[in-house]
Amino acid sequence: MHNLLHAGIIDSTLREGAQAPGIEFSDVEKIQIIQHLSDLGVDEIELGIAAPCFTGLPSLIMDARTIANKKSRLSLWSRCRKEDIEFASKCAPDVLSLSIPVSDIHIHDKLGRDRQWVLDTLIKSIDDARQKGVPYISVGLEDASRGDKDFVARVASEAESAGASRLRLADTVGIATPGMTTILVQHARKHCSLPIGIHAHNDFGMATANTMAALEAGAVWADATVLGLGERAGNCRLEELVGYLCLIHSHDRYRPEKLAGLCKLISRAAGQPVARNHPVVGEEIFTCETGLHVHGLTVNPATYEPYDPQKIGRSRTIRFGGKTGKGAVRNVLASMNCKLTEHEAGKLVSRVRHMTGMRKIALNSQELANLARQEGFVSLSLGEHY
Repeated sequence: MHNLLHAGIIDSTLREGAQAPGIEFSDVEKIQIIQHLSDLGVDEIELGIAAPCFTGLPSLIMDARTIANKKSRLSLWSRCRKEDIEFASKCAPDVLSLSIPVSDIHIHDKLGRDRQWVLDTLIKSIDDARQKGVPYISVGLEDASRGDKDFVARVASEAESAGASRLRLADTVGIATPGMTTILVQHARKHCSLPIGIHAHNDFGMATANTMAALEAGAVWADATVLGLGERAGNCRLEELVGYLCLIHSHDRYRPEKLAGLCKLISRAAGQPVARNHPVVGEEIFTCETGLHVHGLTVNPATYEPYDPQKIGRSRTIRFGGKTGKGAVRNVLASMNCKLTEHEAGKLVSRVRHMTGMRKIALNSQELANLARQEGFVSLSLGEHY
């Protein structure tokens, strides 16, 4: 497994995310998103598609450069078209990501071209970008997961020889598995020494897993979007990627405590609600009611939590209801300086289950203590500890 501390993140919310149906970020929202991404510590922000019809891109890049203040590189995505590359060069991004298909279904059916055309066009486009003074050229291989792996390797090698700075492998229709992604990255690395990035789609719910597999296989760049916004089922979720790298692998360049605010901003701007159990940023991911789990949490939170909620600016919430057990009740009340016998705990649990079951509610720790007092088990007037 490769050192994941070297991994860098490219956020594509303003490009790939904005391609999702019904998504249209206002100029004000774009500036707010850039500010949040910069505060989070994202290495590169992809601001949009370089095409003459997007007349607002030059001013957006100028504003973004002031906001990012060298914390985040600014990039644009571009087709391998002379007019788009010329427009991109006038926008003066830090990175230009040229995209070209490498699967036969895209080359033949979509474009009516052949493989030689791909090679010739890519080499010419890289040369055009270099002639225009683009400082860093990333080459994205569209539909690489469905491409002939030897042709993918050849395109990668030719891109490197032509002067590209980075290779970006795309699982365009989200059909790869982590194992397939590992093989794709390893094969590309055998034929090219460029830094490799991964652009994963989520059509079968594996975008984040495939992204992590790519990084473990030696890729050093990962694309992501906030809340996974993107075409069809979207892309690798930024909040999952940042959360995993920071909270499990101790990556210290990002600030995971900024994720909740960023996701709320995108949720409002895109009209996409955040599920209460959404990984990393869901409102109730640290809320627990099941007796066995509550018991474990009261003994040692690490038994049922993958990381300390305080690391993302959150706290755990313990609830007591129909799934409550005696061990959890005794532990929580003991933390509030009250010890119950096994018999007393059993009676209190029965009362909790009966009361909450009828009303379809759950109690918090203070409400549990109040109920224990009302039932005559204890004399309490204490604050909530969990």
